[in-house]
Amino acid sequence: MDQDALKREVGRAAVAQVKDGMVLGLGTGSTAEAFLHALSERVKDGLTVRGVPTSQRTAELCRTLGIALTDLEQDPVLDLAIDGADEIDPDLNLIKGGGGALLREKIVAAAAKDMLVIADGSKLVSTLGAFPLPVEIIPFGAAATLHAIEEVCASHGLTANASIRPNLATSQADSAPLITDGGHWIVDCKLGAIGDAAQLDSALRGVPGVVETGLFIAMASQALVAKDGAVEVIKPQ
Repeated sequence: MDQDALKREVGRAAVAQVKDGMVLGLGTGSTAEAFLHALSERVKDGLTVRGVPTSQRTAELCRTLGIALTDLEQDPVLDLAIDGADEIDPDLNLIKGGGGALLREKIVAAAAKDMLVIADGSKLVSTLGAFPLPVEIIPFGAAATLHAIEEVCASHGLTANASIRPNLATSQADSAPLITDGGHWIVDCKLGAIGDAAQLDSALRGVPGVVETGLFIAMASQALVAKDGAVEVIKPQ
């Protein structure tokens, strides 16, 4: 099966865990969108849910698909958050943020009683770090924040190779930075294998100017992973 077919399959499997009346956290990215399309079919059949979107893109898709929306002001505690991931290790620690929505994704995941990660088998890794780690920063003092991020990574034995993510939607050769829904920038750190992801996450979040990191440590309750024509349920080791 190709990757798109795997995403559709795991999206359908995730919908089976949604119960009538649930308040959901709705992730961002292509796998999360496959889930939303599957969820909309059940909504058409009478399922009643409402969801907190993690990005403007997800919110717009939900409106198009007829999925009712809410927010964390009205519903501060969610029954279940469903989202994809860029990497998943054996303990279900994650790297997220490839889609540029890591801050809202982490806020929503933290507000949920459970977090269900959905992915295809290519996202499973033995150690996090092959995928560049996104770090969300405020624009003011970005050069100083970037330097501090590199210093923190070096103190953990890692070379950051950090760069501010460009907005690839522009046609300029030297495009302006990508601006998140929260008005921030994203720094991508090409680290390689991360020895202690929890320690690195804590240290990076201590840097002034850093808003959040794409390391989701001990947040996922389970993962549904589509591979070889089947969906595997994975729980933390």
